Amino acid sequence: MTQESLRIDHNAVRAGVLLGPLTTYKVGGEARWFAEPKDLEDLRSILEARPPGMEVVILGRGSNVVVSDDGIDGLVLRLGHGFSSADIGTDGTIVAGGGLPLPRLARFAAEAGRSGLGFFVGIPGSVGGAVKMNAGGHGSDTAAVLASVVVVDSETGELTTRSSEDLDLGYRFSNLADSEIVVQASFSSAPGDPAALLAELRDITRWRKEHQPGGTLNAGSVFKNPADRSAGEIIDSLGLKGLTVGPVRVSEIHANFMVAEPDANATDIWTFVHNIQRTVHERTGILLEPEVKFLGTFHEDRI
Repeated sequence: MTQESLRIDHNAVRAGVLLGPLTTYKVGGEARWFAEPKDLEDLRSILEARPPGMEVVILGRGSNVVVSDDGIDGLVLRLGHGFSSADIGTDGTIVAGGGLPLPRLARFAAEAGRSGLGFFVGIPGSVGGAVKMNAGGHGSDTAAVLASVVVVDSETGELTTRSSEDLDLGYRFSNLADSEIVVQASFSSAPGDPAALLAELRDITRWRKEHQPGGTLNAGSVFKNPADRSAGEIIDSLGLKGLTVGPVRVSEIHANFMVAEPDANATDIWTFVHNIQRTVHERTGILLEPEVKFLGTFHEDRI
């Protein structure tokens, strides 16, 4: 594929873009093609122009992914500034672009005196990613406040509005297909005092700084919690907190965080995570399901 064959502005699509710097782990190879569509028209133009069958991957904020050292042999999209807006309706519904960082959404709502979205302040992802995985924390989740989403199908270019109920949202789950790109989401909210809501954001931020390994290379919670226990508690109970293998370790602060050193690569992280998964399964019978997403090709077998 050549850039000319995409029939769009030459600045919109780039070849061989290194993806590691766009993720919180700072690892991973190149995207064969990369674009940051500035708005819906740009996005649909890019999708229409790509060759049939070419894989499309939405990167988002890169906060819960590990990109393969081999990169991604397809088109990687990261929603641009036109998808980072937020507005509030007369009924208190907050409409946000799919690329809006969640902490900005939380602050926008608090400053507008709208409650219910404060938990988003500590989640370093995007609105689209939050919908896709039903992100949550601090006693709430996306399902509790989401009203509807607008998605673009990367295969057909079709624009569809889906209700929250239609998404079958569960714990770190939605039924959104990989081909569905969240370009906008609407959230319900309730009236609140801005000063109190902003204080809540500060409290959540302070709590996360005290209980999670901030300032390190990580992708948040690595495993989903089983039904009756937290993954971190299980890993800690096996004496694995602080375990270090090469440039990756289990955080001493929170055992469900796997911290990488600057010289780590994606294979190091992949291998470490799956060794932790295997150890937990062998010693407890519990098969922890990864919450972090591994993008691209990895060559180590799962258990």
